[in-house]
Amino acid sequence: MISRVRLCRRISFSVSAIAAALLLSACGSPQDDVFPSGPITLVVNWPAGGGMDRAGRLVAEYARRHLDVPIAVINVAGSGGAIGIRHVAEADPDGYTVGILGASLVASQYINPNANAVEDIDLIAFLGPDPAALQVRADSGIDSLAEFVTTAQSEPGSIKNGNDAPGGVSHIAATLLERTANIELTLVPYRGYAPTVSAIVSGEVQSATLPVHQLIDQHEAGDVKILGVMAETRHFMAPEVPTFREQGIDLVTGDWRAIYLPNGVPEDRRAFLENLFVATMNDPEFQAAARQQSFFISPLGAADTQRFIADFDEALYPVLLDADLVKARHK
Repeated sequence: MISRVRLCRRISFSVSAIAAALLLSACGSPQDDVFPSGPITLVVNWPAGGGMDRAGRLVAEYARRHLDVPIAVINVAGSGGAIGIRHVAEADPDGYTVGILGASLVASQYINPNANAVEDIDLIAFLGPDPAALQVRADSGIDSLAEFVTTAQSEPGSIKNGNDAPGGVSHIAATLLERTANIELTLVPYRGYAPTVSAIVSGEVQSATLPVHQLIDQHEAGDVKILGVMAETRHFMAPEVPTFREQGIDLVTGDWRAIYLPNGVPEDRRAFLENLFVATMNDPEFQAAARQQSFFISPLGAADTQRFIADFDEALYPVLLDADLVKARHK
């Protein structure tokens, strides 16, 4: 679905403009409290060790360089990311609580009646996309996407696939794979990417539908084989692995990451935080560090982030509806 939603134009910031924006946002009149005057909490809505956690900690590390206060990262996981989103949505709108989330936000609002809707939060910055892939254990006897499909068709349910809970990105990827390739898998849900990685490494499951970087080390070591990438182009970390489309299956989907706030944060503080995080993601040192961790970085400000996610929502809803996954907020 990432391919069906065109990323809006990237927002450029000169060093001087960034410095000026942060300075102006931080300084009010003498009688106003300076913001931030205390620690900021960044909430990751998935368990420690996974891709969202690593992205959140990387953002916090580099954003901290623009501040005189610390940024504390906490993990609030559960319900396919929905619990962490609610934690931020219900926090005091004072600017001291921010969150990082991914595409599961959009799916969860339709699948889980207790999940927050997109409009319940304030999206202020976009990091970039993270395409899904299909991985199998090396000892599975499956060496190609064609063999995977043939096995799954001849023995329905015989392949256990590790993925998120319903609404999570790797669950959506697995569901779309089933539908697109006309196969049946046994979907085994885990609470985030890190436990899913452990499951395929230990042999608990035979396959997974995770982003490339989650299992790239195991792929390079020969313990896991990446059969295909669900993207428009090959992944820079595994350029030898063809896309699904190259192998005759029209499937493009995956995750993305964005920064958000509770609704109602005062405009001056909201502007400060938007400038802070977009400046951080445009920092060449941050981008180099992010690439080393396999993250694609395509920074957007608040308006373009909200437009991107609205377009993503519009593209995803019919897919969920067709898969009979829409249980709440019918359009």
